[in-house]
Amino acid sequence: MNSFGQKLRFSTFGESHGKAIGCIVDGVPAGLFIDEVFIQSELDRRKPGKSEFETARKEEDIVEILSGIFEGQSTGTPIAMIIYNTNQKSKDYSNIKDIFRPGHADFTYFHKYGIRDYRGGGRSSARETAARVAAGAIAKLMLKTLNIEILSGISEVHGIKSEKFDYSHAKSSIIYALDAEKEKAQKEAILTAKNSHDSVGGVSRVLIKGAPVGLGQPLYYKLDGVLADAMMGINAVKAVEIGDGILSASSFGSENNDEIRKDGFVTNHSGGILGGISNGDDIIINVYFKPTPSIFKEQKTVTCSNEEVDFSLKGRHDPCVAIRGSVVCEAMTALVIADMLLLNMGSNMHGVSKYYN
Repeated sequence: MNSFGQKLRFSTFGESHGKAIGCIVDGVPAGLFIDEVFIQSELDRRKPGKSEFETARKEEDIVEILSGIFEGQSTGTPIAMIIYNTNQKSKDYSNIKDIFRPGHADFTYFHKYGIRDYRGGGRSSARETAARVAAGAIAKLMLKTLNIEILSGISEVHGIKSEKFDYSHAKSSIIYALDAEKEKAQKEAILTAKNSHDSVGGVSRVLIKGAPVGLGQPLYYKLDGVLADAMMGINAVKAVEIGDGILSASSFGSENNDEIRKDGFVTNHSGGILGGISNGDDIIINVYFKPTPSIFKEQKTVTCSNEEVDFSLKGRHDPCVAIRGSVVCEAMTALVIADMLLLNMGSNMHGVSKYYN
């Protein structure tokens, strides 16, 4: 599937080393002010080549809106956006034309489709996520009108865990670090892996502020279920937690329950979601990224004809994909929340009557 969402739905297209990537966003209500400067700024946060902590591939990721906008506002029709690829080096992958990279999706894509696009992974490349960020920027513009904010940052790199979650600091950090006191060690871990021709994993922490009570469609389109689906659909993500996540399994009910007072919840172990429905508290998501599989150490693998070989990779790759992946987590979160808001409008007759009367 190349599409996501129900009321607010988007589809992406394109490959890592193709002519362009892009998306079509359908279901955006008419009359939304489309801030193209903001959309571009979101892509700038995700674009590669900004620092030594990212891939050396430099793409400007200039987005061009093709449809769905008139005089700065959405028209209610599909919004199409395109981003041209300008810095491909397909020859870097010529030595793995018939070789599968360990830990990479090129093995499963070949066995599923029978076609080998070795140029940077083709459709399975994280390059595709730029289109998701463009779509997510549209969703963020919708959320802004309702005072709902999506924030994120890196809470862990290679086991170095943040003890503070300062989203303001993350905005100014080159690696989006949430804890200024842990940032230096996290940077050193990334560079040590990079200089050793290796990679490291990391954790992105996403915060949703201002979401109203009632988002989520039980039983089979729960808010936490859809958020987990959205996060697991991002390249290199291997686990997702809502609130306390796995820690809940080792807690007593008396510890895990969030007691309620007239002014709200005393704690937030649930991560802002109960029974698959938002409870009005902050929604917290932890997204776990594995180390980038494309590394430059000699590795053992097989060819398309199942011949065992040793190989060394060339090319340009992120030493810690979680950094730029954190921006993608924000985008997918915004798309889920915007979709849930639209779905929730018809959940009871009061909402229906309010609109039509």
